[in-house]
Formats: sequence, C-alpha cells, structure tokens
Amino acid sequence: MPTSVSAKKFGTFLGVFLPSILTVLGLIMYLRFGWVVGNLGLGLTIALVLASNMITFITGLSASAIATNIKVGVGGVYYLVSRSLGLETGGAIGIAFYISRTLSITFYCFGLAESILLFWPAEEWGPAPAYAIPGLTAIIIIVITFMAGKSAEMVLKLQVPMLILVTLSILSLIAGVLMGDIQAPEWGPSYRTEAGGFWVIFAVFFPGVTGFLAGIALSGDLKEPGVSIPRGTISSVLTGTAIYLLIPVLLSITTLVTYDQLADPDFGIQSWTQAALFGGMFVYPAAWGAILSSAIGSVLSGPRVLQSLSMDGLAPKFLSRLSRTGQPTIATWITGGIALAAVALGELNTVAKFVTVLFLTLYVVINLVAALEKLVAEPSYRPRIDIPWYLSMSGAIGALFVMYLISPLALLLAVSLEMAAYVYFRKKALEQQWGDVHAGFWMKVARFALLRMSRKTISPRNWRPLILVFVKDIEERIELVKLAAAFGQNRGILTISKLLFTADHLSLKRRKEIRQDMQNSLQRHGLEAFCEVNVVQSLNTGILNVSKGHGLSGLKTNTVMFGWSGDRAGNINQLKIIRDLGLVHKNILLVKFNTQENWKEKQHHRIDIWWGGRENNGDLMLILAYMLKLNREWENARIHIRAVVETPEEQELLAKGIEESLAEARIPALVHILLKEGESFPAILKRESAGADIAFLGLMATAEGEEEKHVEKLERMASVARIVVFMKNNSMKETLPILLQAQ
Repeated sequence: MPTSVSAKKFGTFLGVFLPSILTVLGLIMYLRFGWVVGNLGLGLTIALVLASNMITFITGLSASAIATNIKVGVGGVYYLVSRSLGLETGGAIGIAFYISRTLSITFYCFGLAESILLFWPAEEWGPAPAYAIPGLTAIIIIVITFMAGKSAEMVLKLQVPMLILVTLSILSLIAGVLMGDIQAPEWGPSYRTEAGGFWVIFAVFFPGVTGFLAGIALSGDLKEPGVSIPRGTISSVLTGTAIYLLIPVLLSITTLVTYDQLADPDFGIQSWTQAALFGGMFVYPAAWGAILSSAIGSVLSGPRVLQSLSMDGLAPKFLSRLSRTGQPTIATWITGGIALAAVALGELNTVAKFVTVLFLTLYVVINLVAALEKLVAEPSYRPRIDIPWYLSMSGAIGALFVMYLISPLALLLAVSLEMAAYVYFRKKALEQQWGDVHAGFWMKVARFALLRMSRKTISPRNWRPLILVFVKDIEERIELVKLAAAFGQNRGILTISKLLFTADHLSLKRRKEIRQDMQNSLQRHGLEAFCEVNVVQSLNTGILNVSKGHGLSGLKTNTVMFGWSGDRAGNINQLKIIRDLGLVHKNILLVKFNTQENWKEKQHHRIDIWWGGRENNGDLMLILAYMLKLNREWENARIHIRAVVETPEEQELLAKGIEESLAEARIPALVHILLKEGESFPAILKRESAGADIAFLGLMATAEGEEEKHVEKLERMASVARIVVFMKNNSMKETLPILLQAQ
C-alpha cells in the first residue's frame, strides 16, 4: 500500500464539530439525566452541568491554544502533546489515548447491542441466547471497522442522519413537555435512591461531557486544522452545554414523569420516551445513533493515533501505511481486532472506569501543556487563542479531581501505565527534530537564575569547582573525566572541551556528530557534564582563548584540568599553556594516573596532601580533598596532610597552624610534619606517599625558558601514588579560607 497518497480532507463541521457533538450527546444524556435530576433537583443539576462543562471548556480552550500555535499533523492529542512535551511524554499519552479509544469501541458496541436486544420478541422466540449480545457486538465492530478502513468520508457523512435523529429526539422531548402539564421544579437534592451524594453523581455524569476530543483526533484529515480545531471544538462544547442545561429543565418541570421515576436508575431512557411527543419513535433511534456515532468516532481516532506513533518511530513503521483513499488501513484492522478480542472480557463495567480515567489524563496533560507553554513564554509560542496559564492550570486540577472521584484505584493504574510507557520510550533515547517545552522551561529557569546571580556579589562561601577539561578523546581519558566529576560531586559544573583545528575540514563538518559521540560516551559511564566542540587555529592559543571566556555571569570557569602528557615535548608545552592560564587567573590541575584500574568502582582509603601553606595551594588541596570524600568511592578515605621542614621549631609551629585550620574548616585529617634531616624532598615524597590512592602536590610557576628543567622535577614526583595531582591556586587566595570556615 502506498505511504503517500492524496486523502480527502474535511472542514470544521464534518471533521470536528459533528464527531464531537455526537459523542457528547450520547448515552449519559439519554440514560442518566433523569437519574441526576431525580436525586439532585434542578438547582444542583445545573451546578453539576456548569462545573463539568467548565472543565471541558477550559480544556477545549487549552487544546485550541496549542493547535493555533503549530502546524498540526496526524494524531490529535498525541501530536499536540508530543510537539510540546517531547516524544517520551507524548508517546505515553498516545498509548493511553489509543487504549482508551480502542476499548471504547467495544463498550459502545456492547451498549448498542444490549439496547437493540431489549426489543427481542421473547414471547414469540423465547429468551435471547447467551451469545446474542457478544455476537451482535462482534458484528457491529466488524461492520464499523470495515467502513472506517474503507473511507473516513463515508463514515463521517453517515453521522449526519444520526445528528438529525438526535435533534428530532430533543425536539420531541421539548414538544412533549410543553404540550403537557407543567409543574414547579424541585430545586434542592433529595437523594431518593441513595445515590451516594453530589460528588458520586458528579463522577457518574462527567464522562458525558468528554466527547469533544473526538474531533481533534482527526487533526491529520482536516483542511485547516489550526482553524477547524478551535472553531469545531469550542462550538461543540458550547452547543453541548446549552443542550445539557435544557434537558434537566424539561425533565424537572413536566408532570408526565415523577421525580421518583426519574430517580430510579432502571428507568433510564424511559424518562425520555414517557415525556417525549410520539414516545420512543425518535428517542430510541437517536440513542442508537448516538451510541453508534461514539463507536465510529473511536474507530476513526484510535488508528490515527497509532499511525502518528508509527510516523514518529514509536510504533512499527507498517502501521503508518495508507490505503489508496488515504486511510491508515492496517492500523484500523489492528484496532478493530483488539476491540473484537475485548468482547471476550464480557463484563466491562469495571474496566470502563479505568478507560474513563485513562481518557481524562489527556485533559490533565492538555491543560498542563498550555499552562507550561504560557509560563515558559518561548518566542515561538504565539497562539491565535491566548489564555492565561492559571486558567489552564485550574482545568488540569479539576480534571485530576474528577479522576480521583471516579476511582482512586483506576487513577493509580492509569498513571502507572503511562509512567511505564514513558520510561520505555525514555530508554529508547528517542531523538526529535523539533523543540519542546522542556528546553524552554529550563532555559527560563537558567535565565532567571543567571540574572539573579548577576545582581549579587558572589560570596566566597558560594564557591564551587567550575571545571573545564580539555580532552582529545573521552574514552582514552575517561579516568581524568571521572576524577573531574568526582571533584565536582554534583555541586560544581564540569565541561568537557574537544578542540578542532581549522585545517581539519572533515571534522568541522561533523561537529554535531562529534559532540553527540562525547555525550554518548559520558552516558555509557554514568557521567553528567557539558560537552563542547571548539574550533581553534592552534592548540596553545585555542586553550587560552576558550578558557578565558568560558562560562556565563557568575558561572565563569575557575579551574582548568589537564591529563599528563605522554611525552616530554607534550609536558613542556603543557607548562607553557599553564603559565599563560595563570595570567588569566584560572586554577590549574595537572593529573597523572599511575595505575589503570577502574578507580571509580573501588573503595579508596588514603588521600595525601603535601602542604606548602595556605598561600601555596594548601586550601585548594583541602577543599578538593573534601569534595572527593563526598563520593561513595572515597567516603572511607582518610586525609593525611604532610609537610617537610628544617627544624623542630618549624615542625611544632606548622603542625599547630594546620590543626587550627582544620578545626576552622571542620574537616578531619591526620597531620604529619616531617624533618628533612638532609634527605631530598623527592625521596621523602616517594617514601611517605607510596601507598596513597591520590596525592596532591603544589605546582610551581614556571619562568619562560625553564619548562624542560621543571618537567624533569615533575617527572620525578609524578609516580609516587596511584594518582598524582599537581595544582596551582591562581584565583582563590582569599576565597578558599573563607569557604573552608563556612563548611
């Protein structure tokens, strides 16, 4: 079957208003309105109708606002939600909508079969056989599925005579009541049949006003969905509200039906036939037409949701194939097959609550989408129908309240199903080609936070490690990236930068792919960081320029981290870069890994800090050691502060000073002040830190021309522990002491 065909497109009346209004004017109107009036009286019934339709009206406005802001495609509510909240949330809602619409086909066809078999001539033919209702239900499902699969136009035009029948039934009720005797209505509630109170009756009645989504479901079949959806939806809601206000007035003022009869739940449709002109001549066919129309609306909408899910990659591709007449035929057959299989469930009243609640989750989400879009205020959100966010939010809260009234258990099951679908789609790491409200929301939060930060002086106690790491390949330097993430420990910000050179034309074309590969590598290792691909002319000037301007407002990068180069020339060049970075006040971390085990997946026991005094990196070492211990893998590690002095007097004085600093910082550590006694510092370092998991050492400033000599010194010290970190505090001389006191 072709996947691209010219399908018949519909206007507002046939495509939106007709299926919507016929779904609204359905079973509840014929079977339950009398029961509502008989128990609540006219006053509370009108209040109930207004409250119910207010939630529906607000939801209709929210849906219209979303629909007038985007170019609407196939899928109805699923399409609106997925283009605002993303594929994962949209997919979860789409699955819920599809299930509710598919099972609704079975419910409506069951109801139609039962009402038809009321006229079974039992006196002549005997009692109807047990298979009569399931058999007739199956036949109805097969017929309407076949019709919907062949032509949506034919099915929609079939609803025109059904609307005429419904209109005639309402006119016959008006004529019958006005031609009979009139009485004053009962305004107050009587609860004659122990109906359970106002909210129980409200929960039973509410599904009768939820049909307006039937028109939105045909969004992909409309000539101008941005015009037809708001016009058809709002007009169907207003028309339904007017009729729903008229019916209880008629039933409450006529003397042809008593209030006791109205309150009898078994009296049902007789409240109409007994009061209407010509009895049931128009009422029964109209009720059957309304039920059948609701079933037709479901068999048209369900497959189109499945089609849209398929087009977005959330369902198998063959489900989006269209027939020569533009119908999603395969999706329609599958939907009809599921509805047919559901006939085997037999008693569907229990499942009906679940389906209704599942359907109402759409109300909640539609209103939330409209509210979030308004709050986030993306420049691209310019709907022709603009409504306040709090109005949409009130609609979401109202729908959630009704869901709870209908069945708390069904609410729990519906939410669980949608959460499971969301998690499944989330794990598939779906990629979409359009922006959604998530990105806009976080952009607004980020903007708000940055503006507030720009108006405040950042206190030293608010210092956090904002680390920039330059790597050629994340997988080759994964130990370095993991250590940088551990220093931040969810309190700082880590950025991974890969440099591309202007001469590398092939890589420049793949910048987006390279960045995505970096993100994928981080995800495989369970890490979170920002990834950047920066284009530079040379390594040294590139690192300097990227580091100088990196960050925003109060989130400027304060620390640059390098991995130890693999050769002497590389190490010499690193010292040149580090000298230049010191001039722009960036802290420096130069890290060498001497073991290749996956240190992040094991417990560590010892952190060595070689103290050169607060002004010589000591505070920076201490705060990073503290941040490291916040990680699960390092929480049992003991911090050892070590220093080398010439005399016992210096030994005592330095030990006392460090102990006082530790007391202020409230960071437990063991202090070891060693006497040099003629031994070289590298020899003492090698002896004392041989068993350390990580050792922090100061990094001296290197004068121009002395890089090679300094590299030789660093090489002698760089292999003393499993990990060695050389660091230079270039910006936090005053901040870190205050930070340590504030911990």
